[in-house]
Amino acid sequence: MSGLGKGITASSIAVLLQGCGWKVNMIKIDPYLNVDAGTMSPFEHGETFVLDDGGETDLDLGNYERFLDISLTADNNITTGKIYKLVIEKERKGEYLGKTVQVVPHITGAIADWIENVASKPVKTGTDPHADVCVIELGGTVGDIESMPFIEALRQLQYRLGPENMFIVQVTLVPTMSDEQKTKPTQHAVKELRSAGFAPDMICCRCETELQSEQRKKLGLFCQVGAESIISVHNVSDIYKVPLLLKSQNVAEIISNKLKIPQGMPNISPWEQLCMRIDGLELPVVKIALVGKYTSGTDAYLSVCKALQHAAIAVNRKLEISWVLSEDLEGNPSDGNSKKAWDALKDADGILVPGGFGDRGTEGKIMSVEFARTQKKPFLGICLGMQLAVIEAARNLLGWKDAKSEEFDKSTSCPVIIFMPEGSKTHMGGTMRLGTRRTILKDEQCLTAKLYHGAAVDERHRHRYEVNPEKVADLEKSGLKFVGMDETGQRMEIVEYDSSEHPYFVAAQFHPEFKSRVMCPAPLFYGFLRAASGQDPTQYETGPQTPRKRRGGK
Repeated sequence: MSGLGKGITASSIAVLLQGCGWKVNMIKIDPYLNVDAGTMSPFEHGETFVLDDGGETDLDLGNYERFLDISLTADNNITTGKIYKLVIEKERKGEYLGKTVQVVPHITGAIADWIENVASKPVKTGTDPHADVCVIELGGTVGDIESMPFIEALRQLQYRLGPENMFIVQVTLVPTMSDEQKTKPTQHAVKELRSAGFAPDMICCRCETELQSEQRKKLGLFCQVGAESIISVHNVSDIYKVPLLLKSQNVAEIISNKLKIPQGMPNISPWEQLCMRIDGLELPVVKIALVGKYTSGTDAYLSVCKALQHAAIAVNRKLEISWVLSEDLEGNPSDGNSKKAWDALKDADGILVPGGFGDRGTEGKIMSVEFARTQKKPFLGICLGMQLAVIEAARNLLGWKDAKSEEFDKSTSCPVIIFMPEGSKTHMGGTMRLGTRRTILKDEQCLTAKLYHGAAVDERHRHRYEVNPEKVADLEKSGLKFVGMDETGQRMEIVEYDSSEHPYFVAAQFHPEFKSRVMCPAPLFYGFLRAASGQDPTQYETGPQTPRKRRGGK
C-alpha cells in the first residue's frame, strides 16, 4: 500500500550497496498516466521534486538524492504517461512497420528498454562514474491494474538479463492485531506476485515492532524464501537509521551473494556517526513556524522539512516545526484558530514561507512576512515566499497598497510580480522555469555570498512568475536589497535586508531545499537555523555536516 516506506527501504538498500564500494543508480516507476508529477495536487501526491535537468518527479527521487548524494535526471523517473507517449509517437512515425501495437510486447518492451538504457548511466557524483548496480522501485500495489504492465516488463527483463542479474525485494505490511503480528497479508501479497510470474528473493516486512522469530520462520516456509531473507523493517526513531537496521540483518551480503558480485562488509560509518549525532542533539529546541497552505500533511513540504532537519543537525539543535495554516492568520487574531496561528508565530525562533501556487492564504503569508520583518525574527522565503516578501515591502514600506502579483490579479494596477515573458499560457505541464540555473551575486559581502562562499549560486527553480524588473529600482529604496539575479540581470533571484537592520532576512526565487543533503545542508537553511538558534549565521562549524563550497560557484 502507499506510504509503506518503499522509497526509504530502496534508498537504504542502495546506501548499503554504495557502502560496499559499488556505484549505484536508482529508478522510480510510477504507474500513473501523468507524464510527470508537475501538475499533481500536493494534497494527494505530496510535493513535486525538481531535478537538475528540470524533471518534475515523485518525491521519492528526493529521498534517493538525499540518501546517496547523487544527482538524477528526468529519465530516472518512469511513468505510464511517458511510456505510452513514447510508444504512440513511434507508432505515428511508422516505426512498428504496420504491426498491431499492443501492451505486450510493445509497452512492456519499451519499459524494459528504458530501464536498460538508464540503469548504467553516470550518476553525477562529481566524477561521473557509470553505475554498477541499479535499484528500481516500482510504486503502487501488487494486483493493481496500472502496475501489471510494469511487473510483466520486469519479468521479461529478468529473463533477458538472466535471473542471476536481478534481485527482487517485496515490501509488505505485517500488522499487529490483538498483540499478535499477522502474516496473512504478506502471504497473499507474495502469492499475488508469484501469480504474475515473479518471485521475491527477499521480503522486507514493515511492522511496528521487530518481527518475531516465529513469524519470520512462518513467512519463510509459506513464501518459499529463506528465513534469513525475511527482513524486519520495524519503526525506528529516525529514517536515517534504516540503513543501520538493514545492515544488522546482512541485507547487502544476501543481495551480493545472489548477484555474485564481490564485496566486503558495507562500510557506512558516516551514517553511524550521523545517527549518533542525531541522538545526541543538544537542547534547547529551535522552533520554526512553517507558514503554508498545505499543512494537513508533511509530504507537501517534504524537502523543506528535510532541509530544516539537515540544518538542525549541523547546528546541533533539536528541531520543532510549528505548522501554521496561512489562512488562519487572516482571521481575528484573538479568536480560535487565528489566535493559535499567531501564538505559533510569536513563539517561533524563525519563520519560513515556502513555495506554492494560487492566491488562497497569500494575505496570511504576507502578514507573517511583515511580522518577521518588524519583530526581527529570522526569516527564510522560498519561491512564492520571496515574491510575497517583495509585495510586503512594496505595500508597507513604499506605500503601494495595490501591489500584487499577476498570478492573483491579472488586471492589477501595480504588478510587482509578473508572468515570465516566455511562459506558456496554454499548457501547464513542464512549462515553468525548471531545473538548475545560475544566480550571480552582485554584492560579495552580502549574507548569501558568505553562506555560499562565492559570487555565483547554482540552484533548482520551479516557477512561472517573477519580480517585475521595472519596479526593482523603486523597491530597493525601501531597504530591500536584490543581491542576486540571473545572468541577464533581468530576473531577480535573491533579496535580503541588511544585517544591520535584521538578524536574518533572506528570500530566494529558487528552491535551495532540493539540493540539501543529510551530510551537507543547504546554505540558506544552515544560516537560517544558526540565526534562529541565536548564532552568527555566517559562522561555519567544522565537521561532516558543514555546507560544501560546491553548492555555489563553479
